[in-house]
Amino acid sequence: MANDDPCPVFFLSDSTGITAETLGNTLLSQFPTVEFDRTTIPFILNVEQAQAVVDLVDGLVAGGKKPIVFSTAVTSDIRHTLGTCRATLIDLLGTHLGQLEGALATPASNEPGRAHGLGNAARYQSRMTAVEYAMEHDDGQSLRALEKAQLILVAPSRCGKTPTTMYLALQHGIFAANFPLVDEDFEREGLPKPLEPFVDKCFGLTTNPLRLSQVRTQRREGSPYASLRQCGFELRSAERLYASHGIPFLNSASMSVEEMSATILQQMKLKR
Repeated sequence: MANDDPCPVFFLSDSTGITAETLGNTLLSQFPTVEFDRTTIPFILNVEQAQAVVDLVDGLVAGGKKPIVFSTAVTSDIRHTLGTCRATLIDLLGTHLGQLEGALATPASNEPGRAHGLGNAARYQSRMTAVEYAMEHDDGQSLRALEKAQLILVAPSRCGKTPTTMYLALQHGIFAANFPLVDEDFEREGLPKPLEPFVDKCFGLTTNPLRLSQVRTQRREGSPYASLRQCGFELRSAERLYASHGIPFLNSASMSVEEMSATILQQMKLKR
């Protein structure tokens, strides 16, 4: 590289971006002496959004940077628009390390297995620490170092808080806590008191009443907790609470953990 600044890298996708990240990072792992500044932009769903990304990348080029762009977009008009950017664009359907060697002016190490080893030890350790944090702060079990949380998921019980925080920690190194919303919170229409100073870090989850009732029935069959009426009440109350506190939220009923995580990262502007 011409200087010591990190090389900007973009992972672009019209879906979650996970494939672009995985394959792109596999290629980048062959350049262990180069530092990268990674940005993932998922859910590029139309030409207007694609053009906005092109403008962002071209702005870096105009400023003297040399960005590298990995794309797994499959929609033809979006692929065409992304292809107009002035950066080094790598369509992951058919590229090779030689293209990166030219862009980075650095020979590939040609070391097999780097993508599945520890790679960047600091990055790996950060993810492991995030997992420990998520486990300690699961379901509101601990208030210790809550100020260190990058994200706090809130939702009624069994809406998907735990798997989502664990995925964000393990895959992306996000320090995520999660808290259940209970009847007391709904009665006073407020967040759990420990979360009040951190409302800007909160993100809500909801689902549909029937789905929630089915999930809870597996845990406590025949209980008021699992009844359709109770589930509907809690979900309606939670959505009112989110709206009154300006907390963004999503419906987890038909989304995978991967899709939920990508959406949360994007909406909360959390860097992966």
